[in-house]
Amino acid sequence: MLDTLFFDDFTVGQKFVSKGRTVTEADVVNFSDLTWDHNSLHTDEEYAKDSRFGRRIAHGILGIAMHAGLTSYLTADSIVALMGLNWKFKKPIFIGDTIHVEQTVKEMRPLPDGARGVLTFAKDVVNQDGEIVQQGEVTVLLAMKSKQ
Repeated sequence: MLDTLFFDDFTVGQKFVSKGRTVTEADVVNFSDLTWDHNSLHTDEEYAKDSRFGRRIAHGILGIAMHAGLTSYLTADSIVALMGLNWKFKKPIFIGDTIHVEQTVKEMRPLPDGARGVLTFAKDVVNQDGEIVQQGEVTVLLAMKSKQ
């Protein structure tokens, strides 16, 4: 695993691939309870059998949350703030899917204070079959190593 990276450790075009994580029944149940989102597509196997998916799916927002956890190691000690998120839900994530994140540094802009910079990642959440299930851009405010 990499050490935490700071703004000045990144370069545009740099790519990172996270480890994988399998989405479990407990993940979906706990997320449903946490958010109060008990939609039958997530919680009722019999209902979901008749849906266009044919089985239960994980919450879309759960995919975003898992993506955040899978990629947090990169900037764990340098992140100052999450500034924005632009996200698309391409395919469902099913219980039992193993997802990972492939991300590329898209844009970088140092701030005039010389201590921080704004960085945008392009991200793909990919399942075990190589399918992109979620995709988007995340913009973060990072500290610079040179100012630590």
